[in-house]
Amino acid sequence: MSRDIKIKGAAVALLLGVGLTVASEARTEPRTGEEAYLAINSVLQSPRCMNCHPMGNAPLNGDDSLAHRMNISRASLKGLQCNTCHRNENGKTLHSPPGVPGWRLPDPEMPLVFQGHTPHSLCEQLKDPKRNGNRTLPALREHMDHDPFVMWAWNPGPGRTLPPLSHAELMSAVDLWIAKGAPCPN
Repeated sequence: MSRDIKIKGAAVALLLGVGLTVASEARTEPRTGEEAYLAINSVLQSPRCMNCHPMGNAPLNGDDSLAHRMNISRASLKGLQCNTCHRNENGKTLHSPPGVPGWRLPDPEMPLVFQGHTPHSLCEQLKDPKRNGNRTLPALREHMDHDPFVMWAWNPGPGRTLPPLSHAELMSAVDLWIAKGAPCPN
């Protein structure tokens, strides 16, 4: 066997192996509204979202969702203001404070808690304007598609993991969920 044939054979085997690996890691596209919501939920309950949507008044920190240092709370009467450390853009060094203009937690009157919910209960909260920031489903979609805080999750700065779906995959799931009537999983 010539050297060229061996090299070409190895290249084909490598490409086939890569193709099989990529195919085996591909996600199954949601088909039902419930499946679409579960995909959305995987993002909402990831650290990038949940850390600023905690059960209590203090944000969480890092991929392990640990209590935030610096005595930060929604009130911040006794602690530091968020913008003491969080600037208009991410810090450049590993695990430095993330940033978006106006960095803050959701307001105490509408804390939008994601932590501790079941997928069903978080879904119900998202659909309820009295608990979701007075948003209709189209307004909720717009928020998820364009809000700088939401978009930050896919550019969180050095040392932070990304949500489990790309932003395009999230929006595809949101569109399907809304088109199917925004059902909540059991």
